[in-house]
Amino acid sequence: MKIKPVIMSGGSGTRLWPLSRKLYPKQLLPLVNDQTLLQDTVQRVNGMPGVSRSVLVVCNEEHRFLVAEQLRQLDVPSDAILLEPEGRNTAPALTLAALALSNQNDDAVMLVMPADHVIRDVKAFEAAVTVGAELAMQDYIVTFGVVPDRAETGYGYIQKGENLSATNANKIARFVEKPDSDTAEKYLASGEYLWNSGMFMLKPSTWLKHMATLQPEILEKCESAYKNGSQDNDFYRVDKDAFLSSPSDSIDYAIMEKLTEQEDGLAAVIPLAADWSDVGAFDALWDIGEKDGLGNVIRGDVFSVDATDSMMISEERLVAAIGLKDTVIIETADAVLVADKSRVQNVKQVVDWLHEQKREEHLIHRRVFRPWGSYEGIDMGQRHQVKRITVSPGAALSLQMHHHRAEHWIVVSGTARVTRGDETFIVSENESTYIPIGTKHRLENPGTIPLDMIEVQSGSYLGEDDIVRFEDQYGRTK
Repeated sequence: MKIKPVIMSGGSGTRLWPLSRKLYPKQLLPLVNDQTLLQDTVQRVNGMPGVSRSVLVVCNEEHRFLVAEQLRQLDVPSDAILLEPEGRNTAPALTLAALALSNQNDDAVMLVMPADHVIRDVKAFEAAVTVGAELAMQDYIVTFGVVPDRAETGYGYIQKGENLSATNANKIARFVEKPDSDTAEKYLASGEYLWNSGMFMLKPSTWLKHMATLQPEILEKCESAYKNGSQDNDFYRVDKDAFLSSPSDSIDYAIMEKLTEQEDGLAAVIPLAADWSDVGAFDALWDIGEKDGLGNVIRGDVFSVDATDSMMISEERLVAAIGLKDTVIIETADAVLVADKSRVQNVKQVVDWLHEQKREEHLIHRRVFRPWGSYEGIDMGQRHQVKRITVSPGAALSLQMHHHRAEHWIVVSGTARVTRGDETFIVSENESTYIPIGTKHRLENPGTIPLDMIEVQSGSYLGEDDIVRFEDQYGRTK
């Protein structure tokens, strides 16, 4: 039996701001250990019996280079990295994945996993996957229901129906929305309800069959988007107009709930007790974090006195905390969050406000990742900007030109190959060069170690959209 990992990496993680940003969301961050949540998801199934080593990823177009780089770091091949121009919820995303595998004549069982979950008991998850694969081969759509350990109001629930013989799986009686606290207590006491994990197992042919009968419009738009898409280096870019014309719907609403209403609907749930978390907010991150003797989760340059049951994370500066209890402090280069731990679900209100104010702190960090490396803003004035630039070994920026700014480059470490107009030359450590306004130029790292530079921009306009690209190995000249 062949199982294909399908990873849904389209979330934005707004409740984990300021760590998570729209262009650098939580699944691409190392929130629990040294690996990112996406990498943990990939590694979790690596080596499981019957599970393919290669993965299929559905992600937002804006995250494509980060996703590809994180897979490269694991040396994990991808059948496809499917790019959504904009999220349309999980049903269209899964339809694209099913179409991609069907196009390869591959009807392997899909193991569909969000990229931002934590599962500590991998053996228990492996046992559930084994059962799920057997049912999926029988044309069931299988989901995993997390066995609740508390009356949680932040998750949707699944009510178990009749047991499926010879397995620990059940038919699904019904899906229910996030309950209030009293209802959640009743669900927990009954033993009939499981948390809805958002993980599934099914064959591509099964999904496409149900989409054709239950959601023909979504299927039609996704088929058009996939058919009229194009390969772009490591990525498959679906047709934007066709995909955005698809209705937005979740897997549960689009198909699963409708299957439970059918007498012979093949929808099953497998109870999963595997120390699972969706890391939805900072209280969940605190729950699974490694704590000191006073119940604190502390990372970075933090000094605390008489603080208890709190989370304190410092990325850039010293954080000193005195006498705190049940408090969250998150410090980054450009923003600081201080919140009562019981109120962290409201962090989304901050993100909404930043969006309304047209501020960039909800979009990007001060350090911005590019396919060639990264840059970080250090200082900015009315007519100048200073950046720290890191170019990966063997990487190159596009051949480009600016209409409104000149640039001074100072090499701190490594070696730079610079193209300036018709000349190409080497700039070594402690050397510098100058790029006049309107001059075609390119920066490359021909060495085997990262190239670190300081760039000083000066001019009448310093925005990132003042770039005219002529050649680019990452396909960004389109």
